[in-house]
Formats: sequence, C-alpha cells, structure tokens
Amino acid sequence: MNVRRVISGISIAAATALGLGALSACSSDSSAADGNSSGRLDVVASFYPMRYLAEQIGGDRVSVSTLTEPGQEPHDLELSVKQTIDLQKADAILYLKGLQPAVDDAVSQSEARTKIDAAALTTLEKHGTTAHSHEGEGEGEEAHSGESGESGESGLDPHVWLDPVKYGEIARGVSAAFQKADPAHAAEYEKNTAALTAKLTSLSTSFEDGLKNTATKVFFTNHAAFGYLAERYGLTQEAIAGVDPESEPSPARMKELQREARADGVTTVFYETLVSDKTAKTLAEDANLRTDVLDPLEGITEKSRGTDYIAVMESNLKALRTALGAK
Repeated sequence: MNVRRVISGISIAAATALGLGALSACSSDSSAADGNSSGRLDVVASFYPMRYLAEQIGGDRVSVSTLTEPGQEPHDLELSVKQTIDLQKADAILYLKGLQPAVDDAVSQSEARTKIDAAALTTLEKHGTTAHSHEGEGEGEEAHSGESGESGESGLDPHVWLDPVKYGEIARGVSAAFQKADPAHAAEYEKNTAALTAKLTSLSTSFEDGLKNTATKVFFTNHAAFGYLAERYGLTQEAIAGVDPESEPSPARMKELQREARADGVTTVFYETLVSDKTAKTLAEDANLRTDVLDPLEGITEKSRGTDYIAVMESNLKALRTALGAK
C-alpha cells in the first residue's frame, strides 16, 4: 500500500482499443467468453469481498473472475492489458469505488452494460484520525483513527464489508442489479440473496452478543481498516500506521500507544496476513502486549483463518473476544 499506481487514461484507452481489435483472438482463453458461451452472466469482481458477493448471489447463474489475485494487496493493483480487455467484455463489473484507483479508471472507460459500485449501495463515512481521549478510561469512546485519505480526496472509509450489516445492504443492491441484468433468473438471485443476508444477520448477532460484555472496548490494529466494525459494535479502533500498514509510525505515536495500552487495558496488537507484522511486534514487545491476527479480508490465502468471508469473520470475532476480555 505504499504506492497506489493508477493506469493513465491513455494506457486504458490503448488497452481498450487493443482488446476490441483482438476480441476474437482472446476469446479462447477468456473467462468472460466462457461465461457468455455457457449462458451465464459474466461478472468481473474487483477483489475478494466483491467476488464473494457475486458468487453467493449469482450461484450457478454467473461466471465470476477477479482482478485481484489471492495474496495480492488490492490497493496497489495494476491492471494488465488482458484484465482491461476482460472489463470491456464483461456482462457486469462489481467493484468498490475509492479502494482501487486503477480499477476506478478502467471501469469508467469500460463499455460493460452493468457497472455495480458497491460504495453507492450503502452509506460511507469518514473516520477521524485523532486518538480518543481517556476521560472515561476503558469505556471505548466513539473515535476511530486513521481512515482519512483512504478513499482519495473524499476521505471516506471504503472498508464497509467488515460491517456485516453494511455488507448485507450491499448484497441486496448487487442482487437487484443482477436481477435487472438477467431478469429470467431473478427468482434464483432473490433466493440466494435471502440465504446470504440471513447468514450475515446471524454473524452480526454473534458479534453483538460476543462483544457486549468485555473488559475493554479498545483494540490496536496495524491497519486502520476496522472503523465500521468498531462503530457497529461499540468498540474503539486505534491504528499504528493509519492508512498505510507498511509505513513507519513516529516514535511519538509508538509512545502514545504504549500509554493508551496501560490506560485502556489493551492486551493485544493485531496485525494482518498481507503485510509485515514487524511494527506490530515491536509495539507489542515495548508495551508488553500479545500479538494476534485480525483479518481485513482483502483476500483469502492459505494463511487465512478460514476459507471464506463468514469463516474468517468468525475467527476475527474469536480473536477480538480474547483480546478484549469478553465475559
């Protein structure tokens, strides 16, 4: 996440022209072409949380490919010529505007007939950068650190999928778009969506019940990705490095977090699987804290504590309950 490389409009236009001119030549190895030939809706998803929605809602009626490979940090994504061609040929594109600038630019120039921006299907918020006060030590005031700037000039936090309630809102919007694009199978999309939203509602209830009675409400993360989750369940997120999990925090910030750990009864510094745990472990050692994984679910890999969204979120809940001293 240190550098967000954006494909220029000229590059995208050139790739688009190449793709249209060589459409037949590329069709033999394209997942989009395969989807069309099988009669399924061809969906290109920008990264894992979007792919999960497309697969769960679309079921057997969709053919889903993703622009971000497992283990690839999504914010830094660069699009290949073939990926830009796939975006031109897709029946539908499902993406989250503001998270991946290269994808946003490519989608804006794609001629796909259905473009689904997940960010437009729920309400995005700004999560402030200032640390919370300690006037109610351990009470978990509603301030969240480190999201400003994540979504470009708007400063809106795009990590909405980590709130099961907002993720469910997005799911219903995606379902409506699929039904409009493929009305012959609308009932199937509706049925699949009902099953998915039921699972998300159950997951949210588990988080609410599991985090209701804890010794502390404050948790430390390497990456400020959990603002929506914290807000939903009455917690306070404090991030070491804010927006960029690979940046080096200042010595003053590290000292500040050590003081907060003592004041708020923090026991654990969370890190994630796609970036280095070095800074988290340094803070943990200096402040005599434990470390554990809190997965922002930007991709599923062999290191993930679960094979899909629900399973990894359940692992996140377990880790939070342990760290916060759930009773």
